[in-house]
Amino acid sequence: MVPFSRFEAKTILKLSGPIVIAQLTQTMMYVVDTLMAGQVGVVDMAAVAVGSALWLPILLTFQGLLLALTPIIAQHFGSGQPKAIVSDLYQGALLALGLSALIFIGMQFIHIPFNLMDIDGELKVKALAYLGYVAYGIFPAAGYMVLRNLFEGIGYTKAAMWISFIGILVNIPANYVFIYGKLGMPALGGPGCGLATSFVFVAMFLAMLIYAAFGKRTTAYRLSLHSYKPNLAAISRILALGTPIAFAMFFEVTLFTCIPLMIAHLGPDVVAAHQIASNFCAMVFMLPLSIGLATTIRVGHLVGSKDLPELRTAIGSAMVIGIGMAMLIACFTFLLRDQVASLYSKDPEVLALAAAILVLACFYQISDAIQVICSCALRGLKHTKPIFYITFIAYWPIGFGTGSILGLTDFIVPRMGAAGFWVGIVIGLSVAALLLAILLLKQLKRIEHDGFEAVADSSPSMH
Repeated sequence: MVPFSRFEAKTILKLSGPIVIAQLTQTMMYVVDTLMAGQVGVVDMAAVAVGSALWLPILLTFQGLLLALTPIIAQHFGSGQPKAIVSDLYQGALLALGLSALIFIGMQFIHIPFNLMDIDGELKVKALAYLGYVAYGIFPAAGYMVLRNLFEGIGYTKAAMWISFIGILVNIPANYVFIYGKLGMPALGGPGCGLATSFVFVAMFLAMLIYAAFGKRTTAYRLSLHSYKPNLAAISRILALGTPIAFAMFFEVTLFTCIPLMIAHLGPDVVAAHQIASNFCAMVFMLPLSIGLATTIRVGHLVGSKDLPELRTAIGSAMVIGIGMAMLIACFTFLLRDQVASLYSKDPEVLALAAAILVLACFYQISDAIQVICSCALRGLKHTKPIFYITFIAYWPIGFGTGSILGLTDFIVPRMGAAGFWVGIVIGLSVAALLLAILLLKQLKRIEHDGFEAVADSSPSMH
């Protein structure tokens, strides 16, 4: 029987509240892009889908790498070393600037992989235009990420939540201006979302910079640039810590974002239908994800207090909440699939395809909740390296591989198109949930047998 307590359930729900608000707000930006582009036409929506399929993995991998700053800054904060925080923050900013420049240069050659793929002419032109505009946002995005890591490292996590509100408030009018051609601007259609996204990153970076420059919490961490020089050892340390995180995030996100590239030759209607389902699922996934992130915090607290019975209860309570939430999401998705699809498009063929895909999405909600909570609990136990391998195997060879066979070949069944890839997602997430649950149980048994020293032994060195 899964251990459960009302106290742990309330604690986890209380922790997850601010997290889900911040996550949903950020996800909403991409949903808004798809909704507003979809009002122009199917091709414009598909262009945003294909462009995002390349842009989001790049951005999230970059974000994952810079996440190494959080534990570094947190360590210095815990030991009362504000000068060390400023020094490493400066090195992180230099690294972010250098990587931003490399990404921007690389984006100038993004047309090369496009030319190798069988993509409709108009769709290709608009997708490339989207990427050309959004590439300029990498520099302010890097600045925002560095400063966000500062705030989270010193324990002030609400900053990102408040700044995300500013992001969505800028995103909607910017999309309106650039997509539809208002205030004297040319009507760019779908590519206008890319330009609007760059403006959003500028606004979020400036807001975070002002927050950092004048906020009381950051008084001790003001940058004095003349006092610091580039430190290759510090930069290497950030890279060494951040690379595994970056690759783990890359494997997770590419399961969904590479699918539009694989089905682009099937036409804009199929791509648009996939993107509708993908956007909606990404939005509702924020609910179990927030429970998972809250579980990481709670598990960390209980590991610190070495309370094994309460640790088991906390994980069990999180699992009960997550599975219950997943069942509600599945029911909601099934019953309102037509209404959800109609929010994104008016095209009857797109609506029918999207509704059919949303039915498939219902089947993986419980698996998705289990895998994210198990993964986050393992992160709280500092047992992260196996998650990297499980994510890769379950999502790519199993999930994406199965999806490719079912979607693009007649090897097992007549080719299923986009639906085949979603069956692959269901299988991949189910395998991930099973393997991560087994791994979590083994780790808890190890703690029971060897004590909490087992957790310390499994954690990578931060030095």
